[in-house]
Amino acid sequence: MGKRDDRYTLEGMIEMDEGYFTIEASENDHKTQKSGRGSKTKSNVMVMAESTILEDLGTGKVERQCRYFKAKVLEDHKAGGTDETLESAIAQEQTIVFTDQSTSYVNIADYVEIHISEKSNERTTKETLK
Repeated sequence: MGKRDDRYTLEGMIEMDEGYFTIEASENDHKTQKSGRGSKTKSNVMVMAESTILEDLGTGKVERQCRYFKAKVLEDHKAGGTDETLESAIAQEQTIVFTDQSTSYVNIADYVEIHISEKSNERTTKETLK
């Protein structure tokens, strides 16, 4: 899959976020570790999706359609790893990236035309960052 992913780049509008996936660890680690960011039982994965907004002119309903996805395991939560992953995954001209306001995303505007970040809350989770 890695070789296939190298053959294309994401372009246009891209939604990006980190996800935490359970990894193999001892039973004791799974019982004692916190969940999410910083856990020894989770792996931090950057997930990016090409996203196109579609509007039904009859009803006015807005939906998003995804074309390609890319994902990469990150070694840490630092901005450098995020920047490198994004830069290698995108066609840099005329790219718009939507993210939450993670501290790992501070340099994204240096690599894309527009970076839109929104604070994660109940409304933005349901409407913008879903």
